[in-house]
Amino acid sequence: MAQQDELAGHWAFLRCFDCGTPILAATPAGGRTRPRFSLQPCADGAHPSPRLHRCDRHTGAMVEAATASNPFPGWDGSIAGARALQAQLAARVRLDDDFHDPPRTVVGLDVGFEDGGHTVRAAAVLLDATSLQTLEMHVARRPTQMPYVPGLLSFRELPALLDVLSMLSAPPDLAMVDGQGIAHPRRLGIAAHLGVATGLPTIGVAKKRLAGHYEEPGPQRGDRSRLVHRGDTVGYALRSKPRCNPLIVSPGHRVSLDSAVVLVMHFLDGYRLPAPTRRADRLASRRDAPRAPA
Repeated sequence: MAQQDELAGHWAFLRCFDCGTPILAATPAGGRTRPRFSLQPCADGAHPSPRLHRCDRHTGAMVEAATASNPFPGWDGSIAGARALQAQLAARVRLDDDFHDPPRTVVGLDVGFEDGGHTVRAAAVLLDATSLQTLEMHVARRPTQMPYVPGLLSFRELPALLDVLSMLSAPPDLAMVDGQGIAHPRRLGIAAHLGVATGLPTIGVAKKRLAGHYEEPGPQRGDRSRLVHRGDTVGYALRSKPRCNPLIVSPGHRVSLDSAVVLVMHFLDGYRLPAPTRRADRLASRRDAPRAPA
């Protein structure tokens, strides 16, 4: 079966809950400055019904899924309920490589705060994945609805990230989030939660460890060691720059453990942070102002 995912009306698609198979493609309509998108049937006609799609690989009972329009399905607003929902949604994370290889575009996502913490400021920077040229920059704001609770960052920041993601002119091939992927006590950091909600391939790039343990990686750029939590490898500690603390890299959704590190290395351009999240961090922290691409 399928669910229509919508990001504030700017782009939308149908995707199988179980395997992520796209059912409808999104195409521009009207050429507006702030484009809306209309749904069109897929070219090969494999999915004739836009409302119902039975996945050939998954025919069992479905669990209610998170979507971009409802990233917290069934949540009662409590901390205990949030943790239970994380455990449920973590079962929907896919760690097989299922992204356009090589990616053509990548979006960096990060969140800052304004008004003494009362306003969430989400930033998105879209890059050409080959040249690393900035293609788009956007900021979205929402009132802060939840205090910081360790391990529940997505419940505080994800709605604003979905808002800013909806401002992109088209879906990116890859999303790189400043935060954890599956390197999380319940395997659902903000990058994993974002991936499950949107269907996008995602990677978490965090500045600090949240869960697990690792041996200190070697001193050279690219040296890495496994991050292990409760006996499972959930990511890598990656030395992205000599004489700098390692990054915590973990897949979020539709990206494997090893590919997550390879992709982060690809986007390093001489700094500790990869270009997508570094530029999003600057924008979220108001060190860069949105401007039209040159």
